[in-house]
Amino acid sequence: MARNIQSLERAAAMLRLLAGGERRLGLSDIASSLGLAKGTAHGILRTLQQEGFVEQEAASGRYQLGAELLRLGTTYLDVHELRARALVWTDDLARASGESVYLGVLHQQGVLIVHHVFRPDDSRQVLEIGAMQPLHSTALGKVLSAYDPVAHSEALDSDRKAFTDLTVCDAEGLEQLLDLTRARGYAADVEETWTGVASVAAPVHDRRRMPVGAVGITGAVERLCRDGELRPEMIAAVRDCARAVSRDLGAGRF
Repeated sequence: MARNIQSLERAAAMLRLLAGGERRLGLSDIASSLGLAKGTAHGILRTLQQEGFVEQEAASGRYQLGAELLRLGTTYLDVHELRARALVWTDDLARASGESVYLGVLHQQGVLIVHHVFRPDDSRQVLEIGAMQPLHSTALGKVLSAYDPVAHSEALDSDRKAFTDLTVCDAEGLEQLLDLTRARGYAADVEETWTGVASVAAPVHDRRRMPVGAVGITGAVERLCRDGELRPEMIAAVRDCARAVSRDLGAGRF
């Protein structure tokens, strides 16, 4: 039986670590998380950096996923029918809302971001294609958990971390949120995952009317909310986008 190559396993573990949780990690954090000596971790990171799979921020010395890895991932995602059908509609949603747009699918007990449209302003932003988001707290995750039975089971079976004081972690409370999501056709996340950040998302269905993903916008609470509630025009724009993508996938009218 062929033996695994340890250095490749460690490199893969580093990439998975950088893809989840914090966007940037220091050498000590990476070495400690993976149980490696700092010298070993630094050597692997240096090789990944030379190949473009990892980038190091000059100011802090922290590491993040590199553009080459995202380019390779996007090559696969470009053939993904959901993403292809959503390109025009998500661009329109970004322009209409003035916010970042995310398209997500269920993957490994979380939400995999398969498409990301930057907020249409001049602010510095990080491309998050390939990033993972939790099922229980994000708007995208709650939509998938509400409409997809597999996602629903995974959200209830997984460890639900409290990201802020507003994160709903208990099973009963989560079920109530998912019932509410199905009843109104969209999910909200107002400072449940990131302090000061709000999101709204709606489901995308295919020709069999099965849930295949979720689309949503994310931005500062003061822009997406009014008097503590999501602005109705933002909700309407997201739902219209989700319906349009669903129609292009053959789902008909919802």
